[in-house]
Amino acid sequence: MSRYNAKEVEAKWQSTWETKQTFKSETDKSRPKYYVLEMFPYPSGNIHIGHVRNYTMGDVVARFKRARGFNVLHPMGWDAFGLPAENAARDKKIHPAEWTYANIANMRRELKSMGLSLDWSKELATCHPGYYGKQQKLFLDFLDKGLVYRKESWVNWDPVDMTVLANEQVIDGRGWRSGALVEKRKLNQWMFRISDYSEELLESLKTLDRWPERVRLMQENWIGKSSGARINFKITDRDDALEIYTTRPDTLFGASFMAVAADHPLTQELAKENPAIAEFVAECHRMGTSEEAIEKAEKKGVDTGLTTDHPFIPGKTLPIYVANFVLMDYGTGAIFGCPGHDQRDYEFATKYGLDITRVVAGPDGETGPLSNEPYIGPGEIINSEFLNGLDVEAAKKAAISKLSEDDIGSETINYRLRDWGISRQRYWGCPIPVVHCPSCGTVPEKAENLPVELPEDVTFDKPGNPLDHHPTWKQTSCPSCGADATRETDTMDTFVDSSWYFARFCAPRDEDPVNREDVDYWLPVDQYIGGIEHAILHLLYSRFFTRAMTETGAIDLAEPFAGLFTQGMVTHETYRSASGEWLFPQDVVTNDAGEFVHVETGEKVTVGGVEKMSKSKKNVVDPAEIIDKFGADAARWFVLSDSPPDRDMEWTDAGATGAWRFKQRLYRFVTENLDKAAPVGSEAPSTIDGDALTLRKETHKTLSLVTDSIEKLHFNTAIARIYEYMKALAEFVPSDEGGAWALREAMEVMVSMVGPMMPHLAEELWEILGHSTLLADTTWPTAIPELTVDDTVTVAVQVKGKLRGTLEVAKDEDKDKVEALALEIESVQRAIGDNQIRKVIVVPNRIVNIVI
Repeated sequence: MSRYNAKEVEAKWQSTWETKQTFKSETDKSRPKYYVLEMFPYPSGNIHIGHVRNYTMGDVVARFKRARGFNVLHPMGWDAFGLPAENAARDKKIHPAEWTYANIANMRRELKSMGLSLDWSKELATCHPGYYGKQQKLFLDFLDKGLVYRKESWVNWDPVDMTVLANEQVIDGRGWRSGALVEKRKLNQWMFRISDYSEELLESLKTLDRWPERVRLMQENWIGKSSGARINFKITDRDDALEIYTTRPDTLFGASFMAVAADHPLTQELAKENPAIAEFVAECHRMGTSEEAIEKAEKKGVDTGLTTDHPFIPGKTLPIYVANFVLMDYGTGAIFGCPGHDQRDYEFATKYGLDITRVVAGPDGETGPLSNEPYIGPGEIINSEFLNGLDVEAAKKAAISKLSEDDIGSETINYRLRDWGISRQRYWGCPIPVVHCPSCGTVPEKAENLPVELPEDVTFDKPGNPLDHHPTWKQTSCPSCGADATRETDTMDTFVDSSWYFARFCAPRDEDPVNREDVDYWLPVDQYIGGIEHAILHLLYSRFFTRAMTETGAIDLAEPFAGLFTQGMVTHETYRSASGEWLFPQDVVTNDAGEFVHVETGEKVTVGGVEKMSKSKKNVVDPAEIIDKFGADAARWFVLSDSPPDRDMEWTDAGATGAWRFKQRLYRFVTENLDKAAPVGSEAPSTIDGDALTLRKETHKTLSLVTDSIEKLHFNTAIARIYEYMKALAEFVPSDEGGAWALREAMEVMVSMVGPMMPHLAEELWEILGHSTLLADTTWPTAIPELTVDDTVTVAVQVKGKLRGTLEVAKDEDKDKVEALALEIESVQRAIGDNQIRKVIVVPNRIVNIVI
């Protein structure tokens, strides 16, 4: 019995593909293009099973489309800037570049071992000057078009690491790495004007019909369009007013307080003279600013002693508080509080004993006090003078009309989306190409001086940004007047690096950031694949970049990604030792009693839940070990077959073993039955009938279904159908010339179908089948329509609603004949017995129901 040697075969075909440059792509306007792209990885050191799943899916699409006649672009690169490299530099005393490029080399080797049909000639790394220098050129182009500006803004500041932190890096008010209490600081930050495109980014979501609905909804919510009113509340006994934005002007008669953000100009003014306010502001600055943190935090505030006049109720004033749940970057940073109809306002009013007035009746006309919770549903307006009796939407319009008439407010559209702050006080990032001159101010670097390269001789022995305390790097001359000047030491947010890489891939060695001829041909990306965790920021920033690059003339494109697929996560059981330590799966075995024990000590192990693979819980498996044990094709097959690709899948050795067994079974079938098949390239005989015709029909039905499934990215469905087909194929024994030819056709179709998923095995079998050309260069087989249609159908026969037998009859057979055949079935006759038949119902091609 022959046995498939995965190690030898996989190395053989990987070498062949590389030598022949099989997957190298070039712009060719005479051919239809297809651009497949998986979100490129951060070079952390090793690939993980999530990478295997993600890149295998993209590879199946790329190989399938290539076989279907498309000119396919399928590139790979590295999202290589970022804080982990700086942390490694500090902790391991190694330069970030050395650490990064060593990781890239290792991960490239691991990815190549998967047999991916990647065009490695287009490889790029965002930390290479050849990439980030072009990014600097884009920055200057954006600056010239007014899409970039600099302003003072509030940031999370880690006083130990001396760097800006994203909201997600502030945990319980402390820096995620240093543990220091985070401060709020105002810093000059470089900003992209993404908010200018709020409406366009929102409206264009409607055109992305090949994106998951939930991703479009997440982006829609992030952009956060709302319709409401801006209202000026006059501050009592002062000449100024407090401007607020609200989506609920219908509840103005229920207002009982005003609240401003800790960073509001009024707060800052009062904090200079009021220690209680200053201390509360400091407390707010120590609190997380993410929506989740604010939602979970106790709603607290401090009374400023000021009040505003109510816009509709003469003589009524509303106290002004500084509140920890009001954000400066939403609306105007000030609100009116209506505790009867808003959860946060209700919690705040309850804490401070403020009035809670109901102004919207409940669904059954309830008008009583709200003593347990606010009412946030629809209803009729009450206790609101001229608004009484109106529903909520009508009341909003009436309230806005009155505010406009009194010249204290107006209808307005608001967006939650804010401009993108890209400044980071770090070394390992793309330098911002501007110079600060004492005479000329902030001056863009000249394009001919790009790239502004990072210095190699940096140290990480001091906190903060190494570029700030480098002895010479920031000293330069002004591009405008030539005087002594200093470079900008902030680097760009790494999200910038990943916001245009898909365009650079089209011509990664071009002197310009993009080559117009190439991007016009290849873009948009036809199929983009990646995790749902990137559904908002990365995708939104990429959509903005596409518009900004169109503005500067670099490209002309509405959307960067025509199709988007978000794959599920890979999960695994968790294991803990007797002492409570997490264990790797390879440290756990089962003993003779079927108990999970430690492989070395034999101590019992506690088996936990199936969770997302994570290094912290050690429930990870090493792809290199999996490939070494089962082969790349088996790993690929299992991650595709286990579950629908958009859902989580559990990695199990049993599943991988099953994939390995199928691989061996298919190899044995072809090699052991080759002598029974017709010679390669032989003509089909004039007559093919009987079992041979049945096999041909099964072949073409399977081919049609598998083709459709791969087209729809239903990889697990395709594999399930291939398993069924393999059973039919294994039972076939050719008895004549027609049978031999049908077997040859079946083998070649089977090998072609598994080719995108198990490419090494498929190439080997294609060669064994006698072909001198690569399967990778072979056209996808075409299903013959007339062979995919059944000539016969199976009809169920029921007596009193219970299945008693089946019939194989010609499709659309005469009803009387079907009835007669049904009544002849012995098991049906037994079920009828001596009973009189009252009625026979025949549903064509489906069922016969005999009523007795």
